[in-house]
Amino acid sequence: MDELEEQKLPEKEDTENKQTEHGHTEEYRHLHLNVMYQNWFLDYASYVILERAVPEAVDGLKPVQRRILHAMSRLDDGRFNKVANIIGHTMQFHPHGDASIGDALVQLGQKELLIDMQGNWGNTLTGDSAAAPRYIEARLSAFAKEVVFNPKTTSWKLSYDGRNKEPVTLPVKFPLLLAQGVEGIAVGLASKILPHNFNELIDACIRHLQGKDFELLPDFLTGGLADFSRYNEGLRGGKVRVRTKISQRDKKTLVITEIPYYTTTSSLIDSIVAANDKGKIKIKKIDDNTAEHVEIVIYLASNVSPDQTIDALYAFTNCEMSISPNSCVILDGRPQFISVKQILRANADHTVDLLKLELNIRLGELEDQWHNSSLEKIFIENRIYLLIEDCETWDCVLSTIDKGLAPFAKKLRREVTHDDLVRLTEIKIKRISKYNAFKAEEQIKKVETEIEEVKNHLGHLIDYAINYFRQIKKKYGKGRERKTEIRSFDTIQANMVAVANQKLYVNRDEGFAGTGLKKDEYVTDCSDIDDVIVFREDGTFLVTKVASKVFVGKNILYIDVFKKNDDRTIYNLVYRDGRQGKYYVKRFAVKGVTRDKVYDLTRGTKDSKIIYFSANPNGEAEVIRINLRPKPKMKKTHFDFDFKELDIKGRSSKGNILSRVSVRNIVKREEGVSTLGALDIWYDDTVRRLNTEERGQYLGAFKGDDKILSIMSTGEFKLTGFDIATHFDDEMVLIEKFDPQKIITAVYLDGALDKYYVKRFSIDSDTPVDKKYLFISDAKGSKLVVYSLDFLPRLEMEIKNKEGEVNREVLVLADFIGVKSYRAKGKRLTNKTLKKIKLMAPLPYELPEKEEEAVSENKIEAGEENGDNNLSVKQTDKTGTPNMEEENQAKKEEQPDDKSGNDEIQLELF
Repeated sequence: MDELEEQKLPEKEDTENKQTEHGHTEEYRHLHLNVMYQNWFLDYASYVILERAVPEAVDGLKPVQRRILHAMSRLDDGRFNKVANIIGHTMQFHPHGDASIGDALVQLGQKELLIDMQGNWGNTLTGDSAAAPRYIEARLSAFAKEVVFNPKTTSWKLSYDGRNKEPVTLPVKFPLLLAQGVEGIAVGLASKILPHNFNELIDACIRHLQGKDFELLPDFLTGGLADFSRYNEGLRGGKVRVRTKISQRDKKTLVITEIPYYTTTSSLIDSIVAANDKGKIKIKKIDDNTAEHVEIVIYLASNVSPDQTIDALYAFTNCEMSISPNSCVILDGRPQFISVKQILRANADHTVDLLKLELNIRLGELEDQWHNSSLEKIFIENRIYLLIEDCETWDCVLSTIDKGLAPFAKKLRREVTHDDLVRLTEIKIKRISKYNAFKAEEQIKKVETEIEEVKNHLGHLIDYAINYFRQIKKKYGKGRERKTEIRSFDTIQANMVAVANQKLYVNRDEGFAGTGLKKDEYVTDCSDIDDVIVFREDGTFLVTKVASKVFVGKNILYIDVFKKNDDRTIYNLVYRDGRQGKYYVKRFAVKGVTRDKVYDLTRGTKDSKIIYFSANPNGEAEVIRINLRPKPKMKKTHFDFDFKELDIKGRSSKGNILSRVSVRNIVKREEGVSTLGALDIWYDDTVRRLNTEERGQYLGAFKGDDKILSIMSTGEFKLTGFDIATHFDDEMVLIEKFDPQKIITAVYLDGALDKYYVKRFSIDSDTPVDKKYLFISDAKGSKLVVYSLDFLPRLEMEIKNKEGEVNREVLVLADFIGVKSYRAKGKRLTNKTLKKIKLMAPLPYELPEKEEEAVSENKIEAGEENGDNNLSVKQTDKTGTPNMEEENQAKKEEQPDDKSGNDEIQLELF
């Protein structure tokens, strides 16, 4: 720096008096340049933060956005302007080129709030860019004109070249920043504020002004599903999970109708194709039919589960994405990290201040109008203008008028000024000659009424602001309902939904396993993100990740894909403790482990060895025969052991003593049956998934071919299995365990005939699963009105006769119509005009005992009479474990019985 100063010093005398175009000397420029070099990074960072990337909290705009709107306001005449023209005018205020202005203008337009668009402005769904600026047009929206601009309340500053004025901030009377959202990267910090719903923002402003708490959650124009449980009010550290909306058209077709924020259909399809190429999912082809609305059709490969594919799409593609908000704004001239709630409170309070300022300005204008009208009335009615006929000078004219007004000073609200006197002299003779005192008095009273109204608004400012927000919502809120559905997502384990795209092999002699050992023993299909569990002869096991080739230890007894937290797979084991120790037997499950850690299943004695081992995916307990080594005087050389007599414990338990005598070998004598009983299933409406963790509605105990029945508001029913991964439709209004004995009663409106029909039908137990069946008319306008699964439902109808009287009738629907197929049209309820339909409490009904139970009871009674001790009356299932039916029935009774009250609620659902 000193060298630079020394180089400039010899030229100081020659340039001392030389002025720049702004009036600064070269010496000043030189010294200012030195200061800039010393602080260049801080100046640059501050400039980028304040003038480029981070929005102002007051009006929610970046500088380029504010300058665009200001330029459009200057150009506005109600007609569309070429975007190229708008860009050119904006360059008077923005010094960074036409490209940045054009991009910012297109982004503003695509938010569909401040700008009306004409032409090809691109597509946020597909990612298509807008046409060239010379081909597209724009103008300010009616909302922007009403809410964003008011020259009387705007603060101004000079533009970058000093030729024009631009607003410091625009007087926005709305939380614009939260409505539009913003993203910007500055030097040393970034800002990412997600868009929120227009109507919800207004409601939140009203609640804040009323002193109530409120909640704000983002809403995206692309729709989709979102989990905001970790939103953290938009602050750093928060996280939002967004998903596509996927529906199942049939067993082989999935349809995506809404996409996550920050994605496009092109990028989404690319991620799906990439996942398919990597073997994560299996699809046949994918079609993009997106136009005004998203429609991506995915055709699945054969023998692929649609439910598993949906989960895999969320796990391996852009169908699910995470967004990390970072709420940073310019407040009080510096960047601050504040929550979206604080931003909204600041915007709402600022709106109140602006409304107060507007009212005060209007009050001043009205006071001036009243004063001028009153002066004019006094001046003309009292012919004061005649007094100036003899005046020869201007001062004499003004003083004469002033003296003429003096007697009427008490009728005025403020003193008469010099400007008032000048204004009176400018009244034309024509106006004086046609002056109407009655109309003048009416005008003054009208102004007085408006003054009182404005003063009343100022006296009740909060109520006035609340009414202002309500009017904005009423005027512009239609069509701006929430598009993003708020959900709570469950965590999808990638290894549970990944397609088995690899084959696992094992070399038992050398102790290697992996997907690359294709010449060795085949084990099972797996995915490349699975874990495998390996049991070895020495009584140890480990879990390791699938690899091309990995050493897992010699003397491998068992190897398979490992499922974390699997409490249904039970391992039965007999081991010898040491070289000549006792023999122990145990049953255990392996739920959670540390990868690549070796676990010991024995007591840890040296030379321990597993003598018998079996893996049972559903907790089967087999019978084994233990053959002992013969010894002198040994009477019994073998015995049988049933594993069902042994409790299931942890893997670290030592087990029970099976034999103290040396065992020659152990063989399986009988195949086992499950000892785990039925699986209790719950339905969690929050995440719309099944679970076994007792969350939500208890559906029942499931086993074998048991199914789940769901009924949709669209008039369809569907049977599904009880797989935890099953997805359910958004239109579902009922879910329960399927009972083929139950009869479904439905009342529906036939759209073609505009008549109400009732039908009763049952569902066959052999009905194919995972397929929707329509049980109402397929005519346009048909809809399900009420339904019931009670055996004797009753329907209350209010019928209007020809005389206009309303009569009440009650139908026992079981007597009104018989049980038929779900395809049947049903029976018309009435030919008269129906005013209201309501399901009443059903009549009592007891189910007949099942034929099988009756036969079983007869056999037991016969056995007791004949003295047959082999027939036990103890309630046990086929596996020998206590019957779970009573326990399951108790769990059902714990669930709230909403049969009586839910029927009336169903009317509101449709």
